[in-house]
Amino acid sequence: MVLIYLIVIMALVNIIGTARERRCVLKKRALEWSLALLFSTLVFWGGFDGESHFQFFSLVEWNIFSTLDWGPIVFAVDGVSLVFLLLTTFLIPICILISQKSIKFLFKEFLLCLFFLEVLLIGVSIVFDLLLFYLFFEGILIPMFFLIGIWGSREEKVRASFYFFFFYFYRLSLFFFIILFLYQRIGTTDYFLLLNIKLFLNIQKWALVGIFLNFAVKLPLIPFHIWLPQAHVEAPVAGSVILAGILLKLGGYGLFRFSWPLFPGGSLYWSPVIVFFSVVAVVYGGLMTCRQIDFKRLVAYSSVAHMGLVPLGLFTHVIEGLIGALFLMLAHGFVSSALFIGVTFLYDRHHTRLIKYYRGLTLTMPLFVITMLILSLANMGFPLSCNFVGEFFSLLAVFQYHYGVGMFVILGVLFSAIYSLSLFNRISFGGGSNYLLFNRDLSRREISVIFPFLLIILGGGIVPFPIIDLIKNSLVFSPGG
Repeated sequence: MVLIYLIVIMALVNIIGTARERRCVLKKRALEWSLALLFSTLVFWGGFDGESHFQFFSLVEWNIFSTLDWGPIVFAVDGVSLVFLLLTTFLIPICILISQKSIKFLFKEFLLCLFFLEVLLIGVSIVFDLLLFYLFFEGILIPMFFLIGIWGSREEKVRASFYFFFFYFYRLSLFFFIILFLYQRIGTTDYFLLLNIKLFLNIQKWALVGIFLNFAVKLPLIPFHIWLPQAHVEAPVAGSVILAGILLKLGGYGLFRFSWPLFPGGSLYWSPVIVFFSVVAVVYGGLMTCRQIDFKRLVAYSSVAHMGLVPLGLFTHVIEGLIGALFLMLAHGFVSSALFIGVTFLYDRHHTRLIKYYRGLTLTMPLFVITMLILSLANMGFPLSCNFVGEFFSLLAVFQYHYGVGMFVILGVLFSAIYSLSLFNRISFGGGSNYLLFNRDLSRREISVIFPFLLIILGGGIVPFPIIDLIKNSLVFSPGG
């Protein structure tokens, strides 16, 4: 734990000490430090005992006020935390690589914002105190607000940043009041101590409502999804990658950590309602995706549809659903991030995201078309892709839960195939477009950015067992554990 934060502090000091005018040096140093963080996470993975649960414990004593003894703060890692650490530390270097040309001003401040965001994301994954989790979780709002509002790509970026801020800010009090209530009633916010406390059923019911509403905005579930397309369209490519790849997954991570383990009675009581909203998100999200004409909005709405499967799997309360939901979050993090990067490759060439202007790219951009074919198949959950594994386990759990629910979810999966293949067909085949002056295929730099995604997407679909084992051994406090 200390190693990770030591690297982050050294990276921040190094970047702050570099002159703003030296863009290449800034990029090189930021990339080196972000890769050092990725390497340290891989070291964690190498030393992780697959047969154990929580590992690498660190205790930090702190007191907010002299009269309030909060006790030690627990930092630890289990399989699910490790998965999110790997996802976070992998995507940040990618964001640095793809942003050097697109970020025209305040590049140094942009890099500092990325590292500050990485600190908060790592904190969310490894802290096991509700109050500190809340501080890390809500602190993410600040750097993301600036990423969208300052470095956004179009005129409405300020409006989009305030959309994002409003939808995040309104539900801050829900989670905070639940934390205060638990502290007032039990005297601690330590996650491991709270696991052993059995609350009255009525308390669990209303606490679960607050927990669900808090994290449903993050996923986002319908009707809390309004901020997402606007934020994606206006955000820079790094912002879109972080939003789709990491931030949306924090909603599912929060539900996994705090709903069933802390409030099992409330979780069972509200599961039919949550399953209903999840099915609506899958079906309605798929329908809305089919009618999009903008690349980024299409990928954003497809995220709404896919993330609807996450609470659906979690609240079936069977081990297959938990594995499917957590695996799908990881898989979708890679697939959706790669799709946004692919969209950016086209936008950098032609400065439009309207799908109608693109066709016949097979003739002029064969490498790009092959890349989009793999990503489109992965996005629809085709076998041998990592999305397939997550969707397979989720559907298995849903059909165990209720056959009628399963049939509606199958409809959503069908919509996924329609919009994924339709998008690929539109841009790849037919005669060349009269609106595009030239079509330059992927450069070496672009291939070096997108190739690791393709490797992980296919590798995770062909050999998913290492990740499944990590997840399965972390379900000790779940209904399947």
